[in-house]
Amino acid sequence: MKRRPLVIVATTVGVVAAAALALPNLPPNPLTDSINDQVFKEKSKHFATTADAPTRGNPAFTLPSWVPKDATDIRIRARTTGEAKLIRFTLGATPLDGPQCTTGAPRDLGGRRLDAKWWPHGTRAEERPDCRDYYQYQVAVRGKRVYAWTDGTPSPGAKTADGAPAQAHARSRG
Repeated sequence: MKRRPLVIVATTVGVVAAAALALPNLPPNPLTDSINDQVFKEKSKHFATTADAPTRGNPAFTLPSWVPKDATDIRIRARTTGEAKLIRFTLGATPLDGPQCTTGAPRDLGGRRLDAKWWPHGTRAEERPDCRDYYQYQVAVRGKRVYAWTDGTPSPGAKTADGAPAQAHARSRG
C-alpha cells in the first residue's frame, strides 16, 4: 500500500522533467506559446519582411528605427514584462550603417537576459552599442545576419513621455 504514492510521485516527477526538457525544443504551437507566455513571460514572433512587422502597438514586437526597410527573415523574442528583447534579421541590399551612440556614453548592459535557438554563441566580443532608438541595443553583424539585444535600458539622451530624462527614470525603477 505504501508503494503506490511513491510510484505516483516518481511518475509525476518524470513527466514534469520530460516536459521541461521537451517543451523548449518543440516548434511553436498553442501549448508551448502559452507556457512561454505564462511561465517564462516570453513571446516569439517571426516576420518575413519589415513591412510585416508592426509599426506601433505592442512595443515588444516593433522594430528599432535603425533596422533597414529591406531586412528579411526577422525573428524577435521578447520578455512580456518589457525589459528584454532579442532581434535577428537578414540584411537586404541596404547595408546596416553600423551601431551608433552619438548622445552621451552608452551604458554597459552586462549580458543578455534572454536566449533563443536562433541566437549564435560567442557574439559578445562583436557586439557594439546602438543608441538611436529609445532603448540601447547591443548589435553584432555576421555577414548578412544582424543580431541585436536590449535589456530595456534607455539610450543616453532618451526622454520619457513627460520629457524627463529616461536614464534617471530607469535608475529609479531598479
